[in-house]
Amino acid sequence: MSKAHVIILAGGQGSRLRPYTTVLPKPLLPIGDKPILEILVCQLRHAGLRHIVISTGYMAALIEAYFGKGAKWGVEIRYVREDKPLGTAGALKLVKDTAPNFLVLNGDILTDMDFSAFLRWHVRQGAMASLAVKERRIRSDFGVIEVGADDRLEAYHEKPEHQSFVSMGVNAFRAEAKTFIGKGESIGMPDLMLRLKSLSKKVSCYKVRDEWLDLGRLEDLERAQEIFVPHKARFLPAGPV
Repeated sequence: MSKAHVIILAGGQGSRLRPYTTVLPKPLLPIGDKPILEILVCQLRHAGLRHIVISTGYMAALIEAYFGKGAKWGVEIRYVREDKPLGTAGALKLVKDTAPNFLVLNGDILTDMDFSAFLRWHVRQGAMASLAVKERRIRSDFGVIEVGADDRLEAYHEKPEHQSFVSMGVNAFRAEAKTFIGKGESIGMPDLMLRLKSLSKKVSCYKVRDEWLDLGRLEDLERAQEIFVPHKARFLPAGPV
């Protein structure tokens, strides 16, 4: 069995997408004529990242039955299954045999970024971990109040906006990073990144301008349909690398 180039996290319950996720795991929900996860697998094959581990949990049997060993897509797929929820980073510890540097992707994202370019950049950085980040304008749903001395109104900002970098759910790690996760530990990706940083390990941020959507909410899923269907060739280039 080849060492894993990519770990895809596909074990979540997708509670914000109910009732759809009561019958299908979120990674199998369709965008156009393909499940979200199939689009990712095709993109990884095109990027030359053909050795994939899928971490499953909720409705694991459906995902494993759909993809099998990956031969249909020209990739090699194996699975690890979480007996208990391990957070967005704990499942990395279950994968014993990874490449010296490997990617970790959320199984519910739509993007046209170049995964292999990101991994090469991570290696050049000499980082223990790298995050793909995208700048987003974030608008508050509320009026924001600044309270001054003696409880006086200092300022009133009606639904202010600000620019911030957000995590895309696309990360790269050196294999050594798994040693900083305890056996059976449930840990989120933000906590792992901050743990590495606190131990003076290099954690780098890769700024992305490409298209990206996190498909955690119904409105995001609908937006993904609007973007993917008329621009399918952009997300799924024809032919292997």
